[in-house]
Amino acid sequence: MPLPRFTCGGNFSFRGRSNLSVATTREDFDSRKFFAGIARGIAGALLFALPMFMTMEMWELGFYMDRSRLFLLLIVNIPLLVILSDRIGFERTSTWRQAIRDASIAYGLGVLGSALILFAMGVLKYDQSPHEIVGMIAIQAIPASIGAMLGRSQLGGQSDDGDDAKEGDNDDPIHERETSYAGELFLMAVGALFLNLNVAPTEEMILLSYKMTPWHGLLMIAASLAVMHGFVYALSFKGSHDLAEGMPSWHAFVRFTLPGYVIAGLISAYCLWTFHRTDDIGSTQILMAVVVLSFPGAIGAAAARLIL
Repeated sequence: MPLPRFTCGGNFSFRGRSNLSVATTREDFDSRKFFAGIARGIAGALLFALPMFMTMEMWELGFYMDRSRLFLLLIVNIPLLVILSDRIGFERTSTWRQAIRDASIAYGLGVLGSALILFAMGVLKYDQSPHEIVGMIAIQAIPASIGAMLGRSQLGGQSDDGDDAKEGDNDDPIHERETSYAGELFLMAVGALFLNLNVAPTEEMILLSYKMTPWHGLLMIAASLAVMHGFVYALSFKGSHDLAEGMPSWHAFVRFTLPGYVIAGLISAYCLWTFHRTDDIGSTQILMAVVVLSFPGAIGAAAARLIL
């Protein structure tokens, strides 16, 4: 039986029961999309962090890594995830509280996924000390949590309904949100950090720093800048940036490529210090190691501007 219809003057009318609150609730939180985002987060943690799960140096860091440096890295990862969540969270977020919720979920997925994978591979064993178990899970949870958050943008981003694919693109906060200059630099820092986490713990970074001459270092810097600039502007990759009409080509190089490389260098230096790769070596080798690690860091920074 249809509900009675009432008129309140003019042309305004309503039925006895309003769906406004229900619609608002569903718009604010879509459980189906949220849990689909969780599934994508788990897949992203596995996909993006798997190389680090299977790297011996990352296992060893859980044993001997200075706990103050590990704790600092864990703390640094929190605001990074919160800001990243505000841009590519498990669902559309409109408040910092929602972003913090999504960041906490990503961190939890990183911890849980790291524990399960390491136990499944036999790296973690029940007879190990809690100090070793906690250290190994904690160090792996950082890239896994970033991977869980990146899984939202790389494995999602389209509507699950085939007929609404175009609408899904419009509803995706990744596609509709403009990024400020500071936001662009932040995304480059995330990309540099994530790729650096793959290679910074390895011995090859120090080995290469001893093998390279200053001329090799200068060539590496030039190659890093060229690759970084080419990724975003020159090679027409999907998602690459076009220069505004009338803007000189050097403007993007000075405004984005050079600052991005500096950010990649700072992130590289921090990663090398965190993973004890700068201990007991000379300043020249430290500088060369930063140059070496800045090459993948620059690629990660450039790729972040394309995919995030």
